Order: sequence, then structure tokens, then C-alpha cells
Amino acid sequence: MDNERIREICMAMPHVCETVNWGHHLVYFVGDRDIGGKMFAMTDLDGTGTGVLWFHCGAERFHELLEIEGVIASPYLARAHWVTVERWDTLRPREIEEELKRAYDLVYEKLPPRTKKVLALPEKERAKAIKERKKTLKTRPKGR
Repeated sequence: MDNERIREICMAMPHVCETVNWGHHLVYFVGDRDIGGKMFAMTDLDGTGTGVLWFHCGAERFHELLEIEGVIASPYLARAHWVTVERWDTLRPREIEEELKRAYDLVYEKLPPRTKKVLALPEKERAKAIKERKKTLKTRPKGR
């Protein structure tokens, strides 16, 4: 397992967007964040951070995963039930794929109704709605 395989898995899920945040994290969102999309997983691009993979796992799964050697509570995100996988060989590839799908589903279920409504639009209409939202955000005064 590596960053490229994680990217293949995440980008194959519906409505997933990716961004580079905090200088060296590839972050995966359910839906574009400009329309209310939320992040569900991220990887470390240059090996300078803690661990190799972070993902949301929900309250029920959080403590189960922490019992696995090589899985720790994610710095800054543990309150939101995120875990960090310290090495690629900590979990089997199939387990990682299942956890990422679970993370996606958990985050999708908690998206605001208006965001789900945009995601349900046909592709062209959805792209237009996202483009309009980004345009609105650009013209907004800073600090709001």
C-alpha cells in the first residue's frame, strides 16, 4: 500500500475531491469543500508528518482501532474520531480499503442536506453549482 493506491481507492468513490493542505497532506473530501464537503482521509506526501494515513473512523470503531499496534489517535483530530496509521504494513491492504470506505460513508451521512442536494445533481449542473459557489466565495469580503 502507498499514497498512489490510497488515491486510486479514494478517487474511485463518488463525489470525492482532493486538495493539498498544510503543505504536505493530500486530503480527500466527500464533495467539494466550497459547497460544504467534509474531509474523510488524508495521506502524508513527503514523509515529514506523523504516520502515513489518517482517516475518520467514528466513535464505535475508534477504540477498536487504537488497540492495533501502529494505529494511534490522530493529533488535532482525535476528538472527531480520527486515527493515524503509522506504517503502511500496519493494516492489510483490504483492511485499509474497508476503513476508507467506512470513513467515506460516515462523513457522507453527516453532510448537510443542501450539500447532499448539490451532490445529487447531474454532473453538469453540479459542476455549475460548484463553480458559482466558488465565484461567490471569491467576491465575498475577507473575514466573513
